Amino acid sequence: MELYHQKGLILRIYVREEDRLEGKALYKKLIDMAKEFGLTGVTVFRAIAGYGPSRKIRTLSFADLSSNLPIMLEIVDTEEKIKAFLLNINEKIKHGLITIQEIFIIKNVP
Repeated sequence: MELYHQKGLILRIYVREEDRLEGKALYKKLIDMAKEFGLTGVTVFRAIAGYGPSRKIRTLSFADLSSNLPIMLEIVDTEEKIKAFLLNINEKIKHGLITIQEIFIIKNVP
């Protein structure tokens, strides 16, 4: 088995649970857009606590079902695909944070 690697990027998009785009949860809309764009995959993480520019701490509480927690989407793909996708979504994200990190993508190739 050969170890294979290539350069790539991780695109991380931080939004709020309540953020919407075209009547749908923003993070769900971004998943659909990434799939349509042909990106390799998306993983979505829901925070148990966090705060952003408003400095209001939000936590997971069983008493509060609408806690508006932070959501992070993580997308790993080639630099070309990530940058092209980012150009298409940047204006759609009104509140949030977007980061990009250079990485090496390592796969097991049989």
